[in-house]
Amino acid sequence: QLQLVESGGGLVQPGGSLRLSCAVSGTFNYYVAGWFRQAPGKEREGISCISISGSSTTYADSVKGRFTISRDNAKKTVYLQMNSLKPEDTAVYYCAVSRVFRQCVGREYLYSGQGTQVTVSS
Repeated sequence: QLQLVESGGGLVQPGGSLRLSCAVSGTFNYYVAGWFRQAPGKEREGISCISISGSSTTYADSVKGRFTISRDNAKKTVYLQMNSLKPEDTAVYYCAVSRVFRQCVGREYLYSGQGTQVTVSS
């Protein structure tokens, strides 16, 4: 069983940047990794997925061009660099893992963390 712990959230002004990290315990390099978010009163939104090797990534249209996912298998960590943040990006952000890429894209996760709050406000 994996444990995932997110960090790096906080309060940022519109247009600002944050970098989220997710430390994973266990055999991280067997899994596709991803991030999703949930805002109050809204459905869960899958943001991004990254393959085991890191060579393939996908993004939701709402964050494409602004967010970048990456992973360091040696450090068992997945990152989400968020630039040009908007108030509508305010949500709790979760990292998660899936067995295969299409499951991550389909928001079928095996494990996820407890989340980190991101608030974009002036």
